[in-house]
Amino acid sequence: MIMCNMQKTLKHLDLFTEERMAAAGTPGMAVALTDGHALLHLAAHGLADVATGRPVEPDTLFEIGSISKSFTAIALLQLQEAALVDLQSPVRRTLPWFHVPPGPGLAGQAGSDLITLHHLLTHTAGIVTGTDFSTEGRYEVWSLRDTEATAPPGTFWHYCNVGYKALGVVLEEVTGWPYGEVITERILRPLGMDASEAVITHETRRRLAVGYEPLYDDRPFHRDLPLAPALWLETGTGDGSIASTPADMAAYVRLLLNWGRGRDCRLLTEESFRLLAGRLVPLPESEAERGEFYGYGLQVGREDGHTIVSHSGSMVGYYGAIAADMEGGLGAAVLCNGPGEPMAVARQALRLVRAAREGRDLPLPASAQAGRVEDAGAYAGVYRSAGSDIEMEVVAQDEGLALHLGGQRATLERRGEDCFYAPHPALSRYLLRFGRQEGRVVEAWSGPDVFLRHGWAGTPGGEPPAAWRAYTGHYRCHNPWLGNFRVILRRHRLLLALPWGEERDLVPLAEGLFRVGEDERLPERLRFDTVLGGRARRANLAGCDYYRTFTP
Repeated sequence: MIMCNMQKTLKHLDLFTEERMAAAGTPGMAVALTDGHALLHLAAHGLADVATGRPVEPDTLFEIGSISKSFTAIALLQLQEAALVDLQSPVRRTLPWFHVPPGPGLAGQAGSDLITLHHLLTHTAGIVTGTDFSTEGRYEVWSLRDTEATAPPGTFWHYCNVGYKALGVVLEEVTGWPYGEVITERILRPLGMDASEAVITHETRRRLAVGYEPLYDDRPFHRDLPLAPALWLETGTGDGSIASTPADMAAYVRLLLNWGRGRDCRLLTEESFRLLAGRLVPLPESEAERGEFYGYGLQVGREDGHTIVSHSGSMVGYYGAIAADMEGGLGAAVLCNGPGEPMAVARQALRLVRAAREGRDLPLPASAQAGRVEDAGAYAGVYRSAGSDIEMEVVAQDEGLALHLGGQRATLERRGEDCFYAPHPALSRYLLRFGRQEGRVVEAWSGPDVFLRHGWAGTPGGEPPAAWRAYTGHYRCHNPWLGNFRVILRRHRLLLALPWGEERDLVPLAEGLFRVGEDERLPERLRFDTVLGGRARRANLAGCDYYRTFTP
């Protein structure tokens, strides 16, 4: 009976995985399930190479991205156990050249003199995320001297890749070994992860699934848009450079389920593991409301009374996730080679297997039908452009929303609260967002364009500074992680519009200098210069130079 239930469960999981792949336009995906003792299930879906038709196989290699951060953390915890490093010590004790000046008014409260290894491990150093503008990790860490620490260490969680690059350098300095050798000898080999690679080189590429990114890299992705092979790059830094198979990642998840004990030996003491997977720092905003915390390279939360230890990862062309149900003794690893939802698949896998083991009905997943909008009527109406006579009609139909503009119809897909993807040529570069007044939807906007609902005159707002118009436009560089962005002016707000649809306010600090985001503790800065012909030609985002391009 149990075996029958498990077979039914795995069939449900396969169907869920394939549904999510279709909804997201994922080329290939591999899913591994494990308990604390052994691999329970391994499934391969889709294509590792679209051009040749090569399928994903159980031994296909994927880049795991930021899941690698917990490997870096484990190695540092091992060094602390051996009294070779103190994670509460300043980074400068190991890296004397590590320098981040404090922001205005924060002298003696922020900056590299106060930043410890613990702060880097928990993303609470108060420094920039990092842009991967350099192909060499040490230089990007060194270049932090050109940025500012904008919050006292330990007071503000802000995801920080360059901080984990610094931790990788610390590992090299303390051990005298290259980062890849540290991870291989201390973690991969003891766990029997023999198919995995600690750094990604040209030799690794021959075994990897081909990674895919959207062909149109300057706008939100939709499953009907084409993909293209992602730009290839070698990497060997502490923030994310491991390539692995689903079965190997299941072995890593077993390490978590067993509180730091591997197949033949203990890699971490329980005291160290409580730091690795501890509730050390509450995560911001909605995640904190769900009781989500961050440890050392791992996220920790609760679901149905169970502690879930997890982390996601992304590389150029690859995405992945791991999740471990600590009380249930179950774990999942999901890897894919293009746009996808690996964490959604991993979490659903845990729910399904847990229900089967407990003899409960299998949980019904949330529908992957992005076109379904429960409150569709709230958005229906006629909207007119604030700067012209262009009209857009939004209608509720078939449990969803359709949009009519310029003689063309488009079905809207929800991407967030009051936020939709509109597959319409006039709206394709941005997500379509709706604004409310006293709970009622009164306007919509797409990038810089504002549409007022019939009967709504709009809210009064001041004129933006004339100089801001010089900064608007489309900027590009050759960075494969963030190759382009747009700067838009919407009413009196200057905004950074990122390719995947996210928008962030640009708050003026000085002439041509802006903070990215409203929170005063945020460290990213966007600086414009070289104004020619009334247009800025260069924009520096957190240390990476971008240049105005000819496309709108």
